[in-house]
Amino acid sequence: MSIVETQEHQDLRAAVAALGRRHGRGFDRDTLWSEAGKLGYLGVNLPEEYGGGGGGLAELSIVLEELGAAGCPLLLMVVSPAICGTVIARFGTEEQKREWLPGLADGSRTMAFGITEPDAGSNSHRITTTARKAADEDGGGWILNGRKVFVSGVDITDATLIVGRTEDARTGSLKPCLFIVPRDAQGFHRSQIDMELQAVEKQFELVLDDVRLPADALVGDEDAGLLQLFAGLNPERVMTAAFALGMGRHALDKAVDYARTRQVWKQPIGAHQAIAHPLAQAYIDIELARLMMRKAAHLYDAGDDAGAGEAANMAKYAAGEACVRAVDQAVHTLGGNGLTREYGLASLITASRVARIAPVSREMILNYVSHQSLGLPKSY
Repeated sequence: MSIVETQEHQDLRAAVAALGRRHGRGFDRDTLWSEAGKLGYLGVNLPEEYGGGGGGLAELSIVLEELGAAGCPLLLMVVSPAICGTVIARFGTEEQKREWLPGLADGSRTMAFGITEPDAGSNSHRITTTARKAADEDGGGWILNGRKVFVSGVDITDATLIVGRTEDARTGSLKPCLFIVPRDAQGFHRSQIDMELQAVEKQFELVLDDVRLPADALVGDEDAGLLQLFAGLNPERVMTAAFALGMGRHALDKAVDYARTRQVWKQPIGAHQAIAHPLAQAYIDIELARLMMRKAAHLYDAGDDAGAGEAANMAKYAAGEACVRAVDQAVHTLGGNGLTREYGLASLITASRVARIAPVSREMILNYVSHQSLGLPKSY
């Protein structure tokens, strides 16, 4: 650990792990969120002048990973401080920074993120949510129309950062822009999606029906939309990797503890290579994915957006695969007990698949790597 992490990072990891152990698997989300905010963990990546810790993704990913390893992950960390906080800190106006960053840093305010659409997925080139400028005689500002799906936690956040498209006055083409939409904005409707996945943060479909916003709802510069969008997506991938790695470590720890003590024959089952070797392989996979996640966070914090894009996608892919394999092996190690509520592993079977699917599928990551990293031609 000392080779790839500073002493400060190791101390942060130990402190967050202790917090996670105090709350554990049966944690109350609001209580943990509040305590983590007061301790400065939720805003560790945000600028100090706005109440944050002055760190970066390297620190924030440590927080989420360790909470997940303790069985109490905070999914909204992927969205509120990582995506929305980063975008506002990098591109927001001074007024937007003063209004939002202190609350995002201490957890007293939260923000959701809406990009995925029913017919476009996360393809920014096919997004149909549009924003047009209102006439001055109508009060000015913006009018948004469109739909979003699979937006996490809209009911418990203060606002949603919506990815829309505006018309370029020079070319007439549509370009992505980001808007802050308050939860109670008129015409901003939400309906909960019935999910098999059980999580504190629910999933919603959003309908924006002539949602009127003031001019300052646009984040930053109208011409920097694509840059802003990808500035938020790279942290999303890094934090999804942290979420997956925490879950995988949690499952693996349970399996290893069980294999050490569960005795059917003369020796604990962990002495048998059929049990020990798959667990060892799962551990290796997790450690390799953690290294790539740290690389991605380091590149992003250093300002290398291009390098971070490749590494963040690889980290998300590797962590998602490692998580699924670790959970599967943990369940198999426990046998029937792996499906009981007592051990808490069965629910992870579904949850672990999320990192393979969201926020971008593993197949799209393979497309990215084959095109961007290997220079192979596109089929689409």
